[in-house]
Amino acid sequence: MAVDVLTETVIRRPPAEVESGRARPLSRSFLGRRMAYTYEVVELVPNERLVMRTAEGPFPMETTYTWEATPEGWTRMTLRNRGMPTGFSRLMAPMMSLAMRRATKKDLARLKTLLE
Repeated sequence: MAVDVLTETVIRRPPAEVESGRARPLSRSFLGRRMAYTYEVVELVPNERLVMRTAEGPFPMETTYTWEATPEGWTRMTLRNRGMPTGFSRLMAPMMSLAMRRATKKDLARLKTLLE
């Protein structure tokens, strides 16, 4: 089962400010375990989109950040994580999707608080 989690928020700052303020943790806790990732940047369109992939581990994943100006001049930011779990991780895919959704909502809320 593939995992595809999309979250978004509107941050009251222009896209260039939001894009430059992003943080990409290379290590984090997920489902009670400390996980470290090495990301490869595969696409970067300044002030619009950043796509990164992990090349290792039991859960290869692609992470996409997008920044889009709203009519008010703020930023609609989306964060999408997609991947195909392998091995034991495959059995946990539905639970991983829920946990990823919670974690990414929390990440975007934290970024919103920091930037506003």
